[in-house]
Amino acid sequence: MSLYQRLVGRVLFPLHEKLKGHDTIAVHRAMEQSQWLSSEEMAQRQLDNLRRYLVKIGLTVPYYENLFAELDFKPEAVSSVADLQRLPLLDKATIRAHTEQLKARDAHGLMRFNTGGSSGEPLIFYRGNERVSHDVAAKRRATRWWGVDIGDPEIVVWGSPIELGSQDRVRLLRDKLFRTELLSAFEMSTDNLHRFVERIRRVRPKMLFGYPSSLAHIAGFAREQGVALDGLGIKVAFVTSEKLYEHQREAIEQTFGCPVANGYGGRDAGFIAHACPEGSLHITAEDMVVEIVDGDGNVLPAGEQGEIVVTHLFTSEFPFVRYRTGDVGILTDDTCACGRSLPVLASVEGRTTDFVTAADGTVLHGLALIYVLRDMPGVANFRIVQESLDLTRVEVVPRDTLTQNMIAEIETGLKGRLGKGVRIEVVEAGAIGREVSGKFRYVVSRVADR
Repeated sequence: MSLYQRLVGRVLFPLHEKLKGHDTIAVHRAMEQSQWLSSEEMAQRQLDNLRRYLVKIGLTVPYYENLFAELDFKPEAVSSVADLQRLPLLDKATIRAHTEQLKARDAHGLMRFNTGGSSGEPLIFYRGNERVSHDVAAKRRATRWWGVDIGDPEIVVWGSPIELGSQDRVRLLRDKLFRTELLSAFEMSTDNLHRFVERIRRVRPKMLFGYPSSLAHIAGFAREQGVALDGLGIKVAFVTSEKLYEHQREAIEQTFGCPVANGYGGRDAGFIAHACPEGSLHITAEDMVVEIVDGDGNVLPAGEQGEIVVTHLFTSEFPFVRYRTGDVGILTDDTCACGRSLPVLASVEGRTTDFVTAADGTVLHGLALIYVLRDMPGVANFRIVQESLDLTRVEVVPRDTLTQNMIAEIETGLKGRLGKGVRIEVVEAGAIGREVSGKFRYVVSRVADR
């Protein structure tokens, strides 16, 4: 560990978190210890946190105060994680219908977020400092499993408007102090790819972070150009937000000369699971209860595939209780050779977002198109199909009626990303089916040899 890295980890980052009102440092310190509890002790820690959480939201959150009364559910009497099954599953439609009732009466400083990119319907929700502290702490713990930490040079290839739209002076200064550099996954033109490869060579990061498809795309470009990136000292490439395919893992590992660490989570559900060097996807059990359910909502045993349902135990200001992620996965009872008692997700399926190609050849992350439609109030659901470089078809399920103004807004937004000469065909649909995995696929590209 370098002197500067110690300065960031022990002084600058703790100061940053304290100024933001987060308890990240204390939570992280506790997590570093709790991961080595026995399986029985971890299960008890999780149960204690669950009971405390349910008691709190039953007293402070109007939605759950009413629900618990209707069901005669006594949170203080919870004696097993299985008691959660007395509560209904929570979906995005319920959150949209009861957004204000889901806010705790004593909540303050709630931050508004929205999601619904590649993994579900558009959703507005809120996060408080308690949740942020735990999510950041869990991510840091998993980062340290790989021998890197905050303050080590990092290249992030990402595409969320939240990240890419908030690069004000304070944010830029923070990233510079923490030695984090952000590259846009939305715009992978040839010129930008040359620039990305050069930045990686110049920065010589200890870690990469991004979409698996984006890092694999950069890796492929570097190979095509004959540029070696495997001697830069990169220790690990963290990937998340999409399903990690084996060909992507191989491309990233071979090009950058480092292992790939998969992560699973979302803006809504939180950081759910992280891979350790032994290859297991460990659930953050101190903060999370993960259930696998069938199509009727019945909980399935370990080894059986179903929808992933999450209860985040530190979302008391805006609760996520038995939240349907829309993802498909499998739990396992197997223990990991790493020695951590954190339970393991055997697999996660259904997280995939295609690239699309603009008329001028620029490769864009599919989310660049998704963001055009996801917050339009009149759109209930949609799918974007790039039929060719000249034609993109948009299927829209309107909440009421598909108006000419809506069509014009969609056309303008997509042409701004794909090219003014691209024909955008907007059609009304009654419904859009799910993939075999159980998830929606919002972007489908049929453009070959991208």
